Amino acid sequence: MEVTLLVQAADDAFRILENARGQAVELLNTATKLTSDTRWMEEKKLQAILLGAQKKKSGFQNFVVTFLMLFAFWALLSGKFDTFHLSLGVICSLVVAFMGHDLLFTNVRVGDIRVIVQRFLAYLPWHVYQIVVANFHVAYLALSPKMPISPKIMRFKTKLESDISWVTLANSITLTPGTITIDIEEGEFVVHALSERLADDLNTGEMEDRIAHVFMEADHIYIQDVLDVARIFAEFR
Repeated sequence: MEVTLLVQAADDAFRILENARGQAVELLNTATKLTSDTRWMEEKKLQAILLGAQKKKSGFQNFVVTFLMLFAFWALLSGKFDTFHLSLGVICSLVVAFMGHDLLFTNVRVGDIRVIVQRFLAYLPWHVYQIVVANFHVAYLALSPKMPISPKIMRFKTKLESDISWVTLANSITLTPGTITIDIEEGEFVVHALSERLADDLNTGEMEDRIAHVFMEADHIYIQDVLDVARIFAEFR
């Protein structure tokens, strides 16, 4: 009888210990989960703070660069450098930059704007040279007794991705004598060329490549090409 009671008491004790162990494990798992969730929430909160700070810094940088570009353009077109006109230019440039600074530089990382500006300044002399060469060619077409003009409408799909790249390419084409951008629809350009030579020059894609380089679109295209080649070689190995 006493042995039976002892065995029953031992079973009850083991059962109580097992229940306590299960509850302890459950509490430990809950605490671990809460700690993990808290850590995850803290990481997300920190990421949000860093992303917000980055966006603010990028937004301010975009605003400053846009303002400087607009004011320089204002001063260039105005040609008047008295206090009244310069003050008016500053006010107008500030207002426009405040309202549209995120339109000029979209999806641009902090620090990339400086690179874009430097590359754009390097692009301008090349484009000015193209304008001069095209001017001589158009003058030859107009003054030649044979008038070797062969106008044509050409269409091509651009590899450029951003709106600012499209606008830059369209304006570059139109500023070059003998070619005019007629329409852009979903990345397809419709261009009027005055001669076959002008159309061929545009078909080389050099202007498009240079603009892609300016806005850092060629960088990730090159990286993707390298990755594609590496994957092809890996498949043949």
